[in-house]
Amino acid sequence: MTQARPAARPANPHFSSGPCAKRPGWTLQNLQDAALGRSHRAKIGKAKLKEAIDRTRSVLGVPEDYRIGIVPASDTGAVEMALWSMLGARGVDVLAWESFGSGWVTDIVKQLKIEGVRKLEADYGKLPDLSAVDFKNDVVFTWNGTTSGVRVPNGNWIPDDREGLTICDATSAAFAQDLPWGKLDVTTFSWQKVMGGEAAHGMLILSPRAVERLESYTPSWPLPKIFRMTKGGKLIDGIFKGETINTPSMLAVEDYLDALKWAESIGGLSSLRGRADANLALLSDWVEKTGWIDFLCEDVDNRSNTSVCLKITDPKVTALDADAQAAFAKKIASLLEEEGVAYDIGSYRDAPPGLRIWAGATIEVSDMQALLPWLDWAFAEASATLASA
Repeated sequence: MTQARPAARPANPHFSSGPCAKRPGWTLQNLQDAALGRSHRAKIGKAKLKEAIDRTRSVLGVPEDYRIGIVPASDTGAVEMALWSMLGARGVDVLAWESFGSGWVTDIVKQLKIEGVRKLEADYGKLPDLSAVDFKNDVVFTWNGTTSGVRVPNGNWIPDDREGLTICDATSAAFAQDLPWGKLDVTTFSWQKVMGGEAAHGMLILSPRAVERLESYTPSWPLPKIFRMTKGGKLIDGIFKGETINTPSMLAVEDYLDALKWAESIGGLSSLRGRADANLALLSDWVEKTGWIDFLCEDVDNRSNTSVCLKITDPKVTALDADAQAAFAKKIASLLEEEGVAYDIGSYRDAPPGLRIWAGATIEVSDMQALLPWLDWAFAEASATLASA
């Protein structure tokens, strides 16, 4: 059965889950004040970097006694800095329910070779049993599973009187979901997710308890220069004032500042979160009335409002073998890309076959609304191909 092409297309077809869509109204002209060709250690460079830290604190509501640093290698670099610098002082509980959490398991167990590691794992679409976490240990987890569309519902499962540190990869959650700072000792994210910034730089946020760990514990393994946050047993405070460990891109810094200023102009964190929630609501209404698709996440309370992961449930497709199901999902994504309607919405390579649609704050609700009929069109087109095979 054929279906007519929808008349309207999204004005912005960028629905990738990273790098994500630029903020509405973005142009290169917005970056004309970038400190290009200047040293990041010059007065102007340090001022820009400190401004990025200060505006991050303001928009996210980070407590004044928490340290915020700009670090190398995106969110991955920020997480690795924390793992290599802080783990090993006590046992570790590491939670994994998607590919990035599984990557932290590999690093902790196979690279750092820490003893006493407990792995709490769950399949894509589910969360591990949060009540089973032992907070006498350090706890490593993602807040929002970018490749599964599953997030923790809140921070109530984390006790205030925990003995270990909580190390939270919040890269698809920061600026779109509530992060309870009193529950988090190390928090990381990257600019290219909810804020739509350029890639390569990560953010590392440390609680006073995390700083105390850095100053009181020295791991048994050597630390590369870009991971070192202490000298002589004391925190290198300059890292958290804009004196970066290595050379940052001042163009990327200016782009992040532009995104932060846009966030402030629309009302800050509550507006950012509201925009993502509105996009999720549109997708939820569409899924509820659409017979061929469903959320990968089974529990409505745990569904991400940024990286929305969907599985194809039509019996004609589920009857296929795994490779054919993956090919069908890729066909839908390819059709939409060819039409200039949606780019890069296939599931992550390690995830079950399906679609992954970014719904974060830089996505206009009108664009999400325009996308939905195209999803039905692409499914019908792919199904017709399947029927004729």
